[in-house]
Amino acid sequence: MAISFESALNAYNTASRRFVTGADDNLQSGVGNTVQAGAGKAPSFQELMGTAAKDAVTTMQEGERISARAVLGKADMTEVVMAINNAELTLQSVVAVRDRMISAYQEILRMPM
Repeated sequence: MAISFESALNAYNTASRRFVTGADDNLQSGVGNTVQAGAGKAPSFQELMGTAAKDAVTTMQEGERISARAVLGKADMTEVVMAINNAELTLQSVVAVRDRMISAYQEILRMPM
């Protein structure tokens, strides 16, 4: 399946517009808030990290699934670009969290006893 540069560029632009619009919609609707008002007790750090890890794995698997469909010629380019973009952002977030955790651990090791 040959894909023209213009087609890929248009798909990427459409996907990025959807991503930006979706992010604004999520902020306005309150999606992404981990603690709801009046929900009782806040989730523990372990629960937050577990949920984030599961969401990251799901996002990466979705990107792989859609990429495989694209190889077979069964996926829309916009869908492929969105999935790859989401997977890339997820990977960057996971790496950033990992780096911060390693940095915090090293800082704890440097503390005098």
